[in-house]
Amino acid sequence: MASAALLPRLLLLTLVISLVAVAAGGDNSTAAGQIRINCGASVSATDSDGRAWDGDAASKFAPSVAGVAAGASYEDPSLPSTVPYMTARVFNSSYTYFFPTRPAGRVFLRLFFYPAAYGDRGAGDAFFGVTAGGVTLLRDFNASQTALALDQAYLVREFSLNVSGSLDVTFAPSSSSAGSSNGYYAFVNGIEIVPMPGDMVTKPVPTFANGRRPDPMPIRADTAFQTMYRLNVGGTAVSPGDDSALLYRSWDDDSSYIFGAAFGVSYGKDSNVSIQYSPSVPPYIAPESVYASARSMGPSAQINLNYNLTWILPVDAGFYYILRFHFCEIQYPITKVNQRVFYIYINNQTAQEQMDVIAWGGGIGRPVHTDYLVVTAPGAGQTDLWVALHPEVDTRPEYYDAILNGLEVFKLQTYNTDSLAGPNPSIPQAVDGDHAVAVQSKRKSDAFVAGWAAAAGGLVAALVGCLFTWAIFCRRKWKAGSDVVHVPEPVHKTQAPVLHGPTAYVFSVTAQK
Repeated sequence: MASAALLPRLLLLTLVISLVAVAAGGDNSTAAGQIRINCGASVSATDSDGRAWDGDAASKFAPSVAGVAAGASYEDPSLPSTVPYMTARVFNSSYTYFFPTRPAGRVFLRLFFYPAAYGDRGAGDAFFGVTAGGVTLLRDFNASQTALALDQAYLVREFSLNVSGSLDVTFAPSSSSAGSSNGYYAFVNGIEIVPMPGDMVTKPVPTFANGRRPDPMPIRADTAFQTMYRLNVGGTAVSPGDDSALLYRSWDDDSSYIFGAAFGVSYGKDSNVSIQYSPSVPPYIAPESVYASARSMGPSAQINLNYNLTWILPVDAGFYYILRFHFCEIQYPITKVNQRVFYIYINNQTAQEQMDVIAWGGGIGRPVHTDYLVVTAPGAGQTDLWVALHPEVDTRPEYYDAILNGLEVFKLQTYNTDSLAGPNPSIPQAVDGDHAVAVQSKRKSDAFVAGWAAAAGGLVAALVGCLFTWAIFCRRKWKAGSDVVHVPEPVHKTQAPVLHGPTAYVFSVTAQK
């Protein structure tokens, strides 16, 4: 009798467990299907974030692994972990890894590079291309030059691809030259594949922010993306192990990209404020630490009305970009509509008027995010994305201020060439041996010169004696509410080549000087 009564309960318990398992493996689950390859290694190992990496020797993803397994000649102290950076797979000819992707859909593909000498191969001789899913990800890529230009010891290149069934990743050395005694080679230290929630990059539909055209611009589902920047604004860097939803993204500190001396004020959330996610902003959009910190312009309305809080982000010219802004009001007394309202400017254009985080989110502690699509002029090399915030005055808000919690920048593939590849950045001249100082000095100097040329002669003469004050308050004094704000890089009026975009629309842009 007892057994008869127990049987239905066991069946019910089994059903509940099954439903839980199905729920855990739904669209928002990213733990299943993750792949990590420690290239050049023969055994499994764990990195500092607790991720397990399989060696690629005799791997099921490389059934006839080619190339040479090699160890790095030197361990830079800035490496976050020896795995996967201290071993590499070196290729003298083209080689392809084959990865199953189940279920089909969008994935993060991350490639890890530590430019060092591997055997008799110098870091400077590694010039190669990478293709995946029919898209060229890298072309004539030199990790050593790129790392020097960015003042970094290692590189992680993150891409988002929409794949079905399998993903093939091919590494191919560039054509050799007479200047290379051993010929060029390709190498990779680590490969990571992480399934993504399906709507992560397609919602919300971005707004086109160029040329006074505020139309929503849906992005094609097969578009490939490259992550250019992922910033925790006003907070500290977030390591992959501290990211949300087991997506293992890295979020960098934003302070090195702020233009000028006016950094605003960075702060964390009040202790009695909790971050409340919603169906439109689920936890996988960004970790709580991103929304729990912020940067605002500061407490002085008079100062805030005379400058813009500005970030300068170098990117590859000739591509479309999506900029994703993350907002969350996290400190009292900002709890009501029309207390803090501001403009968002992107590259000399008003992307958003009357941005009111409380109105958009519905209350304090409620995250929102919004996407904007921009296009850069065709050309070789890099150009700067200017992102700026300025108080809105027409609605007479209680505080003349602006706020930002996080910022992401994604490069979109070109459709005429199916490519995401940009050039290797130029190595700046070192200043006292400090590459970072040189990069920052050059960036600010170029911006300063452009602004000087655009200023009126009388204004320049009047402000020569107080140049530092002018740089902070006047050069960045952009008229609130204007449709076009004054930033460097004047634009020619001649027509430039047409860019083939990621939508049904085709746009032409003007070539920058």
